Amino acid sequence: MSSIHPIFERYAALIAADTPVALATVIDGANVGSKLLVTTDDAAPVGTLGHPELDRVVARDALAELEAARSGVRSYGPEGQTTPEDLVDQPTIRVFVESHARPPEMWIFGAVDFTAALARVAKVLGYRVTVCDAREVFATKRRFPMADSVRVTWPTPIFEELGGELGPRDAVCILTHDPKFDVPAVQGALATRVGYIGVMGSRTTHDKRVQRLREVGVDDSGLDRLMSPIGLDLGARTPEETAVSICAEIIARRTGKGVPSLRDSSGPIHS
Repeated sequence: MSSIHPIFERYAALIAADTPVALATVIDGANVGSKLLVTTDDAAPVGTLGHPELDRVVARDALAELEAARSGVRSYGPEGQTTPEDLVDQPTIRVFVESHARPPEMWIFGAVDFTAALARVAKVLGYRVTVCDAREVFATKRRFPMADSVRVTWPTPIFEELGGELGPRDAVCILTHDPKFDVPAVQGALATRVGYIGVMGSRTTHDKRVQRLREVGVDDSGLDRLMSPIGLDLGARTPEETAVSICAEIIARRTGKGVPSLRDSSGPIHS
């Protein structure tokens, strides 16, 4: 019989299977050493930190850390309190959340003015950012120092090389307006399991793009995966505001919140 605690056996198995997993451990306060194992597959957490509400709040926070592939220490009250006013006169419990997950990927197609702003916001959220453009003079590390990778290539080769690695936590954002570039970028993204595909452009531009996509064989199920016009309907004007609206839409799609996307509204994008 194994002398290893079942929670560690489960933890090791998930890591070996390259499945995102977080282990929360109380390092200070009541029940030091107690553990809670959290995964992203909707399975119930394994273990307990000593109180059901503390378990619920820590599991929620551990999922957030997993999405960004981060580890760190968080403080709570004995029943999961997190706000300063709720923690007054309460003993503090410090919990170390250790995440095992690769950072989510964001591929941005088009070395345009909006790209730098989107890359910066994406990095704050923990994404590994790749900028891709076929124009060597624009796709440079000097223009996009915040990006983890800058690729001078057409979309098809990078999807053939790395597209199989994209999954539900990842995002593809297509910011170009060139049919020679954005059509193959959309086709490449649709051939992957990527969780978010956003395409920039006005409603008129998108209608024309849809026609071109249908001509190359994209069906209704593929078109339904596209978020275009890209971003939430926030009235964004600047590249920075647009970047926030895009990242907010990615979060909303991932969490299932019914917030207003530009794709699902009508009228001018900019009021």
